[in-house]
Amino acid sequence: MALSREQVAMRVAQELQDGYYVNLGIGIPTLVANYVPDGIEVMLQSENGLLGMGPYPTKAELDADMINAGKETVTAATGAAIFNSADSFAMIRGGHVDLTVLGAFEVDQNGNIASWMIPKKLIKGMGGAMDLVAGAKNIIVTMTHASKHGDSKLLESCSLPLTGVNCVKKIVTDLAVLEVKDGAFHLLERAPGVSVDEIISKTAGKLLVDGDVPEMVF
Repeated sequence: MALSREQVAMRVAQELQDGYYVNLGIGIPTLVANYVPDGIEVMLQSENGLLGMGPYPTKAELDADMINAGKETVTAATGAAIFNSADSFAMIRGGHVDLTVLGAFEVDQNGNIASWMIPKKLIKGMGGAMDLVAGAKNIIVTMTHASKHGDSKLLESCSLPLTGVNCVKKIVTDLAVLEVKDGAFHLLERAPGVSVDEIISKTAGKLLVDGDVPEMVF
């Protein structure tokens, strides 16, 4: 079975390392804050000026002034700092973010990402995505493996306007974990109950499968 949004976030959280500064994009990436593994400390950054995001608040903890990039209310972790968005983007552009997790419409086998617009549809602008994919040391993309119409989102070449070039290192979809290197997708893990053949059929770009592919473990 395909992973739920929460399970995708849980799997991404396994990529966090102690001491990381991590930016979480809008959508599934924001859920990662709820699944930081025990025993490690990470500082979650929101480009609107919060460094040290905690998990989503309970009703008692809710503060309407404490929000993430998706305008959702969040909590502040111990040691958190609040500053203006100019300082936040200086941190991003200066290469001080270890990992960025963001969604995408398409990713191709060369690590290019299209995440900010679909032509002829209303858009609000690129936002911080271009800075994030250019400034972070590592990029992980979360998305569904295929569109609601069944079209693959993992392509030989992106068809939509690009957000960044040769920047995506790893992808966690509802079907698989893939690494992007040497002009191909490399299948690392598959969702429990999902076959390699299904993943192959839903990947339009070059996909390399080396031996037995383990199921994800949560």
